[in-house]
Amino acid sequence: MNIPTRVDTLILGGGTTGAALAGLLAERGGGTILVCEAGPDHGPLGSPGWPEPLVSAAMLGTGVCDWGFTSGLDRHGRILDFERARVIGGCSSHNGCAAIWGAREDYDAWAAAGCDGWSTAELEPFLRASNRRLRVTTPSRDVLTPFQAAAHAAIEAMGIPATDDLNDLDEPQGVSPTPVNIDGGVRFNTAFAYLDPVRGAPELTIAGDALADRLVVSAGRVVGAEVIVDGRRVRIDAGRTIVCGGAYGSPAILERSGIGDPVVLAAAGIAVTHALPGVGANLHDHPAVNFFFTGTDELVAQMRARATEGFCPEEQVIAKVRSPLATEAFDLHVYPVGGPYRDGRDGYFFELPVACMNPVSRGTCHVVSADPEALPVLDHGFLTDPDGHDAAVLRAGLDFVRDMATREPFASLIGREASAPPDDLREAWIHYYHPVGSCKMGPAHDSAAVVDPRGRIHGLDGGYVADCAIIPQVPRANTNVPAVMIAERIVTWL
Repeated sequence: MNIPTRVDTLILGGGTTGAALAGLLAERGGGTILVCEAGPDHGPLGSPGWPEPLVSAAMLGTGVCDWGFTSGLDRHGRILDFERARVIGGCSSHNGCAAIWGAREDYDAWAAAGCDGWSTAELEPFLRASNRRLRVTTPSRDVLTPFQAAAHAAIEAMGIPATDDLNDLDEPQGVSPTPVNIDGGVRFNTAFAYLDPVRGAPELTIAGDALADRLVVSAGRVVGAEVIVDGRRVRIDAGRTIVCGGAYGSPAILERSGIGDPVVLAAAGIAVTHALPGVGANLHDHPAVNFFFTGTDELVAQMRARATEGFCPEEQVIAKVRSPLATEAFDLHVYPVGGPYRDGRDGYFFELPVACMNPVSRGTCHVVSADPEALPVLDHGFLTDPDGHDAAVLRAGLDFVRDMATREPFASLIGREASAPPDDLREAWIHYYHPVGSCKMGPAHDSAAVVDPRGRIHGLDGGYVADCAIIPQVPRANTNVPAVMIAERIVTWL
């Protein structure tokens, strides 16, 4: 592959944010742009190379073009997958398409912490722009599967009002079919939404299978990066270099560059180029726990009949719920998931997960060597906050679901409880696919901040991070649209 070795803007990572950012810059005539994606670029929508699980929104595409991140052996003897898409469009190419914004308090808290330009009022135009580009719509209740429809009714019976807009930033509770970036059954990812309109533009180069290794730093300035292409190392000089590797990949690129906590870098055998202790810290996600139900023969029969009618996604309902611990907005998502077994077995699965949407616990993401093929070690620190806040919120969510499962007509369809979380939820947490925070955004006086409110790496000119890694506190939302919003926001400052 021949790629330019000098560009005005180099984007390392063509995932959800990186693809959107590249497309926006190309539309605005932002000079020459090279976006390097570690996974394949399957081309525009309709190209035959796209794997069906990444295009069809009826199924989660996780496991296809996946990075292979895992928890490693956790404190309770488990190894969990942390699925992240290694493909153009990133996780917008394999996720559940939930286009959720969160709550007003989320973004106002970012601004109050010194992230100027990130208040809710300032971000709403960018959230709306993201929705338009992703072709977000809210399906009617008519499209819900029998499982989803019954769960929706049971949630309403619990006193959670049906809402027409889950993205009402001031609504503390509500249940609805989920706004989704689905167009004609297609998962309309950011590659389709932002790159397809500018593919072929002479100033834009999209390089698939180009693994970002490290930034090149000279005299206090990021002057480019080294990328692995076809097994060879290529240096690319750039006027500005924007890291868009995601919550796991971005801190790894910085650390391989010698940018990070000197103690961590020394342990990995990497010389310090620029000390920034916050790199790889503050990693967090929405911790979740799950109930599994067998489903009755009647429910399975209804699901089979519904499947013959066409599009039938596994997840299509979200409820925003306030636990007794909530002091503002809401603190729980209840999101029923059900459909045919994903492993090819005959039959159906039915799950009722709950997620803590305002987590306090924090973890880390650090490299163990300078090898760009070696995955970083991930420890989200789920449910480790000393006051037990996150576990208490989840227990309240489990109480909600247990009550929900007794409500008719849901109770007569859901069947028996096949398994439930143990008393010690630290043995049962799952993730909600929303890792953030590992290159925290904040003002210069925040010693834990990695980038300033415009995405610029503290203490280095010419270098940026722009993706969910910069989020200081995860919003009460699936991070699909917030990841795109970050591109829409930051591009205005470039």
